Amino acid sequence: MDGRQRIVARAAKELRDGFYVNLGIGIPTMVANAVPDGMDIVLHSENGLLGIGPFPTEEEVDADLINAGKQTVSAIPGSSFFHSSDSFAMIRGGHINLAILGAMQVSASGDLANWMIPGKMVKGMGGAMDLVAGAQRVVVTMDHVTRKGGHKLLANCNLPLTGTACVDMLITDLGVFTFAGGLTLIELAEGVTVDEIREKTGCPFTVADDLRPMLG
Repeated sequence: MDGRQRIVARAAKELRDGFYVNLGIGIPTMVANAVPDGMDIVLHSENGLLGIGPFPTEEEVDADLINAGKQTVSAIPGSSFFHSSDSFAMIRGGHINLAILGAMQVSASGDLANWMIPGKMVKGMGGAMDLVAGAQRVVVTMDHVTRKGGHKLLANCNLPLTGTACVDMLITDLGVFTFAGGLTLIELAEGVTVDEIREKTGCPFTVADDLRPMLG
């Protein structure tokens, strides 16, 4: 597995039968293709779709069927379509069991920055502020460092925040962190050391006594 495949496989482990799940822009959308066989979940999109299926093959593409990031998607039997205001009512009403979101930065206290970079136009941003406030649980997926090797897990985010203390779990290509009781490394990716993660992280963290290999 490459880093992103590892992230997606690990994120899929957080899915549970009967869940209503929102997948954010970027890495999270790939989780639609990693739902375990036989698991009954319903994927939700802010633009008004309940019941997203796996990404379509080239022959199956319907240009009118898209997710919130404007990617073409498929729909499972029983899918429903509605106004985006109804979609956000589902989010704000607490009906989404799990939101899997991408991030540009996450802080040691679970703050999330993923909606804007000052001075840049970022495709598909929006909706995450409602999700971090309304979803029952928030899991964030991201590469551990920027393309230039800069820290993305920081003591404090320096980009505009989406929400404060809202992240329950962070999954990167290097490991898995939780935030309850302080930033804690609970799983380590294959071939990665704790020292490597410390070097690539912009804040201190605790290592769990029962640190285990990253699931996937």
